[in-house]
Amino acid sequence: MGKIIENKQLFIRRTGLIMYDIFAVLIASLMGIMVRFDFVYQDIPVYYIDAAWTYIPFNMICTIIIFFLFRMYQSLWIYAGFTEMYSTFFACALSTFVQYFILQYLGSRLYGLYSLPRSYPFYYGGTLVVLVVVSRFMYRGFRTFVQKRTSKAMSKNVMIIGAGDAGNSLIREMNTSKFIQKSVLCVIDDNKGKIGNYIHGVKVVGGREEIIENAAKYNIDEIIIAMPTAPKSSIREILNICKETKCELKTLPGIYQLVNGEVNVNQLRKVDVEDLLGREPIAVDLDSIMGYVQGKVVLVTGGGGSIGSELCRQIAGYGAKRLIIVDIYENNAYAIQQELQKRWPKLDLVVLIASVRNTNRMNVIFERYRPHIVYHAAAHKHVPLMEDSPNEAIKNNVLGTWKTAEAASMYKAEKFVLISTDKAVNPTNIMGASKRICEMIIQAYNDRCQTEFVAVRFGNVLGSNGSVIPLFKKQIAEGGPVTVTDPRIIRYFMTIPEAVSLVLQAGAYAKGGEIFVLDMGEPVRILDLAKNLIRLSGYIPGEDIEIQFTGLRPGEKLYEELLMEEEGMQETANRQIHIGKPIDFEEAEFFVRLEELKELSKREPEDIRKWVKVIVPTYKLKEEGKIQ
Repeated sequence: MGKIIENKQLFIRRTGLIMYDIFAVLIASLMGIMVRFDFVYQDIPVYYIDAAWTYIPFNMICTIIIFFLFRMYQSLWIYAGFTEMYSTFFACALSTFVQYFILQYLGSRLYGLYSLPRSYPFYYGGTLVVLVVVSRFMYRGFRTFVQKRTSKAMSKNVMIIGAGDAGNSLIREMNTSKFIQKSVLCVIDDNKGKIGNYIHGVKVVGGREEIIENAAKYNIDEIIIAMPTAPKSSIREILNICKETKCELKTLPGIYQLVNGEVNVNQLRKVDVEDLLGREPIAVDLDSIMGYVQGKVVLVTGGGGSIGSELCRQIAGYGAKRLIIVDIYENNAYAIQQELQKRWPKLDLVVLIASVRNTNRMNVIFERYRPHIVYHAAAHKHVPLMEDSPNEAIKNNVLGTWKTAEAASMYKAEKFVLISTDKAVNPTNIMGASKRICEMIIQAYNDRCQTEFVAVRFGNVLGSNGSVIPLFKKQIAEGGPVTVTDPRIIRYFMTIPEAVSLVLQAGAYAKGGEIFVLDMGEPVRILDLAKNLIRLSGYIPGEDIEIQFTGLRPGEKLYEELLMEEEGMQETANRQIHIGKPIDFEEAEFFVRLEELKELSKREPEDIRKWVKVIVPTYKLKEEGKIQ
C-alpha cells in the first residue's frame, strides 16, 4: 500500500513538472518575439506570430524529450546543486538549438514558412532557462525554508570554524537535511580574504581571535572544527580558545570520508583530550615492515586487553597464517573475537582462555600451535592495586612472563616481544619492579636460546583500561569533584593505536636482547588534562566542577622515566623508537633468585618487596625515603 502511494506521489510530481515545462516553452516562445519588438504586440508582423504558433507544438514535444534525456524529471530537487544547475542549462541550450534547427532548415526550406527573428533563439533560450531554474530551485528553497521554520525552535546554534571545502559541505548538509537539528549562524576563518563573505547564506565573521566574541554574540551552543587537513598544533591553539566559550566542541572527520560515505554529519565526534596534546599523530608505514608476520603463526597473550586487542586488530590485516589470542578474562576475549571475525572473516583465528601463570596450560598451547611470533601483553598494570596485592604482581607479571618465555624457548618461537612500561625505570612501586624483572628475564633468555627476545617500553596510553582519562570523564559526568593526586604530577601519553604500531615496528627491528624505548613526546601535566576535560565538557574548572588533590598514591611518582641513565640511547630507522643498551647482570645468580622469589610468592608473605629489591637494586622502597 505504501509503495502504491509513493508511486502515485511520484507520478503527480512528474506530471506537474511536465505541465509546467510545457507552459514554460509557451511563455519562452512568445517572449522571444515580444522582447524583440519591445513588448508592443501591434508592431509584430503577422507572419512571425503564425510561425511561432506553428512551431510551438513541435518545440514542446522536443523539449520534453530532451528534459527526459537529461533526467530533469528524475532528480531530487530538494538536494539540487551545481550538477543539477549544469544539467538544466545544457538541456535548455539543446532545446533552443533544436528549435533553431527546425525553424531555419525544416520550417523555412521544406514547408516555406517564415523564420523568426535572428535574436529569437537568445531571448527564447534565456527565458526558458530562467523559468526552468526558478521552478526547480524555488522548490528546494521552499522546502528548506519550511524545514528550518519547523525545526528552529529546538535546533542548536552552531559556529563552524573553517571556511574551506569541509565547512562548505558541512553547512550545505545541515541546511538541506531534515534530520539535523542545527542552525549554522556564523563561520570563522583566518583567511582575511574570506571574512565578510557568505557560504550558503552564512557569514564568515572573522578569524580565530574573534571566536569568543562571536560565540557570545550569536548565542552559540556548539562549535564544530571543520579543518580536517590543518596541523595538530593549529587545532590545539583553536581548541584552547574554544574551550573558554563553554560551548560543546566537535570536530569533523576528513572531507573525503564524507564524500565516500564513510561518515556523515551525524557522526561528528566530540573533541577529546587527545586533540589537545598538540602534536601530529605518529605515522608508521606498517605496510613496508609487516612482512615479518605474513605466513606466520602469531600468539598474543592478554589479547583481550587495551594493548593486546589493538595488537590483534593491526596484525589481523597483514596476512598472518594464524592468530592466537590468549586471555584469562573471557568477556574481553569474546569481544575481540567477535570484532575480528566480523572484520576479517577469512582470518584463521583461535581464542583461548588461559592463564600465563599455568605452566602446563602454556606448554600445551605452544606445543599444539607452535607460534612463530609471541607478543606478551598479559600483565597486572594498575599501580595502587598491585601495591595492595604485591604477591599477585609477582605471580602474574614475573612468573607469567617466565613461564611464557620458557614455553617460547622450548618450542622454538622466532620472536618474543614483551610489552613493558616506563615504570620499570628506577621503580618506586611493585608493578614497575615486577616489569623490570620481566625485562631481565627476556634479556637472559635471549642469551640462552635461538628465540629473539626483546622488550618494548612506553608510558601511559590514552583510553586504556585503568587510564586516568575515563576516570576523569566519569567524575565530570557525576558533577565532580575531579581528583588529581598532585598538581605537579606529569605523565607521557600516546594513543593506543600509536603505541601498538610502534610495538609492531620494533618487532621488525628486533635482533634479540634489545629494550626498545618509544618516544612519547613531551610530558603532560595531569592537572592540565583535568582542566581541559572539564572545559571540553562545557564547565568551568573550580566553579562548576571542583578539582581535589588527594596526594600521591602508594608507589606513585611525580614523573616517569623511560630510560635508566646507565642504559644509554641508540637510534633506529624510526626517530620515535630508540634502543636502550641492556644492563649486564649475573644471569646464573638471577635465576637462583628467581626460583627463590617463585617459592616465596606461593607462601603469600606479608611483604615480598624486600626480596624483589634484591633482584632489582634500582627499586626504591617507600621506607627508604620520600618518593619523587
